[in-house]
Amino acid sequence: DEVIVPDLTFVATANAVMYAGAKPVFVDAEASTWNIDTEKITAAITKKTKAIIPVHLYGHPCDMDTIMKVAREHNLLVIEDAAEAHGAEYKGKKVGSIGNVGCFSFYGNKIITTGEGGMCVTNDEKLAKRMHFLKDHAMDKERKYFHPEIGYNFRMTNVQAAIGLAQLEQIEKFIAAKRKNAVIYNSLLKGVKGLTLQQEMPWAKSVYWMHSMLVEDDFGRSRDELVKLLKAEGVDTRPFFYPMHQLPMYGNLHGDKEFPVASELARKGINLPSSAKLSEQDIRYVCNAIKKIKGEKT
Repeated sequence: DEVIVPDLTFVATANAVMYAGAKPVFVDAEASTWNIDTEKITAAITKKTKAIIPVHLYGHPCDMDTIMKVAREHNLLVIEDAAEAHGAEYKGKKVGSIGNVGCFSFYGNKIITTGEGGMCVTNDEKLAKRMHFLKDHAMDKERKYFHPEIGYNFRMTNVQAAIGLAQLEQIEKFIAAKRKNAVIYNSLLKGVKGLTLQQEMPWAKSVYWMHSMLVEDDFGRSRDELVKLLKAEGVDTRPFFYPMHQLPMYGNLHGDKEFPVASELARKGINLPSSAKLSEQDIRYVCNAIKKIKGEKT
């Protein structure tokens, strides 16, 4: 089996396909949203293709109408990777609720967290029962400790669930803070030559899980140089994910096929401090440090 996966994503997306014994087929990113290029999905479909996993990268939704249309035309399942996009919206719909399954991460750096773990959601009752069955060692409900097939220990503890429910009560506050911080970042960095700020499409409500930008060649410093110089100013940052095709275990899956957009985004991309607890003063400090490195007045 084959599953279509964006080339620019966190490695867990591709790994999940491999865990299931299938092959991830990578599709390049689009330059505008940095998500999977929907115009290139059809060309990646073969007789072996069973599903598409769109990833709402860094909190911005994918173009789900196009993805769902392609999936219907080819009888494919859609598994939304909404790990980084809790509460984000596509045309007024919450991401994770559009495909056959939505997957969320509750790792410590996510918008809401249980420390670790995650959640899958679906409107398919048969699929929901299947997931409940597999997550508890595939134990038969009628015969205790009888396991008709190999399952997994994917259960969440009660303590984690309680933390998650308490977090969920505050999610709108967290999202509002993220979006407010994005406005401040964009207003302070707008016009700085050599920086390309993350766009928000008219049909999308991004939650800006990470506040991200591209360091273009005319900035005067490379992305990696900027990371080091910001660190010297007391500002931690992160690079974009490595594209999947550049990782050792996936590099030979597609031969000499190139993924130019994902490669360029990964080379230039930087994630700035993005906590919902950042103050405007914190953001101004980060932006002034960037301008200082650039050689502009702050």
